[in-house]
Amino acid sequence: MDTRRKFLQKISGSAIGLSLLPGLGMATRLTADKTFSGKTLNVAILGLGNYATRVAEAMTLCTRAKLTGLISGTPSKIAAWQAKYNIPAKNCYNYDNYDAIQDNSDIDAVYIITPNALHAEEAIRVAKAGKQVICEKPMAISVKEGEEMIDACKKAHVKLLVGYRMHFEPHTLEIIRLRKAGEFGKITFFQGLSGFTIGDPSQWRLNPKLSGGGSMMDIGIYSVNGSRYMIGEDPVWVNAVETKNDPVKFVAGIDETMQFQLGFPGGAVASCLSTYSMNNLDRFFLDGVNGFAELHPATGYDPTEGFTHKGPLNFPTTVHQAVQMDEMAAIILDGKQPVLPVDGEEALKDLKVIEGIYKSAKSGKTVNLTI
Repeated sequence: MDTRRKFLQKISGSAIGLSLLPGLGMATRLTADKTFSGKTLNVAILGLGNYATRVAEAMTLCTRAKLTGLISGTPSKIAAWQAKYNIPAKNCYNYDNYDAIQDNSDIDAVYIITPNALHAEEAIRVAKAGKQVICEKPMAISVKEGEEMIDACKKAHVKLLVGYRMHFEPHTLEIIRLRKAGEFGKITFFQGLSGFTIGDPSQWRLNPKLSGGGSMMDIGIYSVNGSRYMIGEDPVWVNAVETKNDPVKFVAGIDETMQFQLGFPGGAVASCLSTYSMNNLDRFFLDGVNGFAELHPATGYDPTEGFTHKGPLNFPTTVHQAVQMDEMAAIILDGKQPVLPVDGEEALKDLKVIEGIYKSAKSGKTVNLTI
């Protein structure tokens, strides 16, 4: 265990630093090697909202990824971010003119952090401009759009990566290592609980034209994706039921609560819940014939905590977005292969499962999946 812990502490470098980021709280981060002198991934952020702010703050801890460009439709945000992060005017664009990044050598990649329904068009534009694409999850609002994004990036010979920050989180990776090593025996069951009580009813997440769905297209994707990497297989069937108690707030096309079961080829079953109307739901539980593992919190921004039948997992807390960006820089610049994939094909699998969930909930029938 000690050897593995030391290895994980070196995933993004050699030292552990202590940092205080506004809005992130006190956290230790797997800090990259300060002696690193290789190429840095220069990143522009497209969409300067709340999560983009978190990513930008986290990137101040990175040594392989650097914020060098801004894309926004709000001039006041551009001005404020320019001042805060020392971004030159020539690296700032609006939604009408950002195709011009094609000629800007200060930008290697664009991180798309906008409402879900905008991802496909924006990713395709970025790819056509010859820049690497990083996109928040869900990658798109349909399988068809996801496939179009993948095809566009392949045609442009650029990578398409998706913001699965938990794929680099040490407690998560340790459970996966233990499962692969057979520590839990045959896997029989997974439970994923993902939910919170959503606020402002006017926000884009509750607008089906922008979100493409409700809780499943936001918080629920964590349980979908988590079931796959925790069990280590892709599901072959799904059965889902939607519950809606507030049809005024959660209009047609916005699911409030979704309960779903997934069946896996090895015989394991996942039981999951995605909701916009319940708090304190951030838990993964993996069960095998010889042991178990739990993450609680499992995917939130607060420190991840995990334990198994043998006791707690004592890994350092990380700033997820900082580790993610340094690791994505290594993927793009060095061709590094992560333990868990974060590419477009990985994200497309989640979209196929989510489409199956919606289809099952609407029809009341079990839906077979081909992932």
